[in-house]
Order: sequence, then C-alpha cells, then structure tokens
Amino acid sequence: MASRRELIRAIDLVLSGKWDDAHKLVQKHTDDKRANHIHAILHRQEGDKANAMYWYERAGFDQWPNTDPDGQRLRLRDELDHQS
Repeated sequence: MASRRELIRAIDLVLSGKWDDAHKLVQKHTDDKRANHIHAILHRQEGDKANAMYWYERAGFDQWPNTDPDGQRLRLRDELDHQS
C-alpha cells in the first residue's frame, strides 16, 4: 500500500513533468487503488488508451472517466492534502 506521502510525491512529479519518476513510484504499489489511478492518468497522457483503461480498472473505475487527466490529478491531490 502506498503512503499518502508517496502518492503526493507521485502527483507532484507528474505536475513537474517527471513522468518517468512518477511511473516508477506508482509501479511499486500495484495493490493501491490511488497509485493505480495515477498510473492510469500517466498512460492516458501518453496516449496509450488500452493500458490506461487497464489501470483505471485496477483503480476501481468501470468506465473511462469523463474528467480530463489534469482535473483527476488535482482532485486526487486535494483529497490527499485533506486526508488525516
């Protein structure tokens, strides 16, 4: 399970353009739905729709999210910021 701190770091890496570093971090936590969600967003941004959908499903989504990747990242970041 990924720690809150690791997930925030992964999102911050994505936001700073360090996709490879973010990818390596979330790949370590394939048992964590939020890490899988970040993983899906990364593949979606790369244009790899099939791989993104695989990770969305691992994150608990049963369909393609309507929210754009930036909106998803910001929502996840906000949730993590307000988690105790």
